[in-house]
Amino acid sequence: MLTEMHAHILRLINQSGPLSRMELVRQLGVSKATMSALAADLIDRGMLAEGEVVYGAGRPSVRLELAASSAFFIGVSLASAPFIVRLTDLHGSVVGEATMGAGTDPDDVAGAIARVVDEIVVSAGVDRERLAGIGIAIPGLVDAEAGTCIRSTLLGWRDVAIGPMIAQATGLPAFVENDANALALGEHLFGSLRGSDACAVISIGDGIGCGLIINGELHRGARGGAGEIAHSTIELNGLPCKCGKRGCLDTLASAKSIANFAREAGLPENLAALDEAADHGSQDAIAILHRAGAALGLSVSQLIQTMDPARIVIALSEGPLDGPYTRVIRQTIEANVMSSETRQIDVAMTRLGREAWAVGAASVAAGRGLFRL
Repeated sequence: MLTEMHAHILRLINQSGPLSRMELVRQLGVSKATMSALAADLIDRGMLAEGEVVYGAGRPSVRLELAASSAFFIGVSLASAPFIVRLTDLHGSVVGEATMGAGTDPDDVAGAIARVVDEIVVSAGVDRERLAGIGIAIPGLVDAEAGTCIRSTLLGWRDVAIGPMIAQATGLPAFVENDANALALGEHLFGSLRGSDACAVISIGDGIGCGLIINGELHRGARGGAGEIAHSTIELNGLPCKCGKRGCLDTLASAKSIANFAREAGLPENLAALDEAADHGSQDAIAILHRAGAALGLSVSQLIQTMDPARIVIALSEGPLDGPYTRVIRQTIEANVMSSETRQIDVAMTRLGREAWAVGAASVAAGRGLFRL
């Protein structure tokens, strides 16, 4: 059984990269003897390995690094059909992959996950005893502590204790998380946001998701609803939203909303084609992308003013990363964030593949089951 101090050491090395025992002593504030004992225990467990030797003014020191094959995690994304499953190691690298049927009956989902777990470890040649947990990314509101899906419109679920069901079906710890939160945690633990204690990931697809990392931990809010920028009001008395309100960001800037506006204007619904039409001077395409980009940029600027993150990643499911849509997003952010000599706005645009949520789900299992986040 890992103690909190064990988990703290693993967290530090995960975020900082390999560290020597003396570097860990300084960061943790423990004695050399205590650190030596903790490191020896983690090495004996196979969680840490000795790596690079560092030469300095004193005695050479050996840096400790996470042993990639010491633990594996299953990630299941229920965000789109067919459901995507990924197997990752302790470095966050994908070592196995599979898909599942898209039936949404909770008992069927739990049973299908149990079957795919058996299949994926065999195909990847991984010892099942090294599976440390399963993470499930759900499009909707979840109670992460209870492992319950409170509400998911896409899956048709309400108050479904899917985490305990999967744990019982597989015999493994199961951790449930909102899909946007899973994506953010994946980037924080193993991706471009590693080492950043205050950051956010905004995903743009058929819907808009936002996951927040504050003080190095996933920020869920009091009721699990933190980061719901998709349903923040951007246009008073605007278009009706599926949530029951009007003028939500989702009605203006999601890929689905942009496609609807394009179809009504007789333009191609694909974001890449729409960007190209705008570049070739189509006024309708320019207007659609400007409206959507400005709405998203305004929402992001409000997030920056409120949260003051070190970095924000905007992940697109389609369209170019440097087209009219993204240019308007950047311009709107820059125009609406209060300037400061001490603050530089670090906003990165990236491509979002469908497997990203499954990798994020595996990161949830690593974060909660091992790093104690």
